[in-house]
Amino acid sequence: MTYGALNQYKQNTVFTATPEELTLMLYDGGIKFMNVAKYNIEKNRLEKAHVALIRAQDIVIELRASLNMDYEISNDLIKLYDFIMDNLVAANISKEIKPIDEALEILIEMRDTWKEAMQEVKKRVYKNRQV
Repeated sequence: MTYGALNQYKQNTVFTATPEELTLMLYDGGIKFMNVAKYNIEKNRLEKAHVALIRAQDIVIELRASLNMDYEISNDLIKLYDFIMDNLVAANISKEIKPIDEALEILIEMRDTWKEAMQEVKKRVYKNRQV
């Protein structure tokens, strides 16, 4: 597959995704960029680590902005996103891995919970269609 075809595939995936799938993609992207930042810090590639941390921060900003504040849980999620963001900024300043690990642990748990909720909703919808 050529680079252009791959880009087109990725673009189509995003354009046809449900809001729930887009949120999952954001979580996966945040996790990916945190891992890229960790790798680059370990290899002393500080500019690449910086770029990856900025991309992860952008994703956390998007996740935070997408919250529906009509639900009480959104206030708790804001606190988690703020903690993650603070850790990413701290990691970018210090170029240390520990703050990334702390943020990564939370983001992975949030992603896994989101994915599980999506699967549960799909099961219920499928079950209701068969009735």
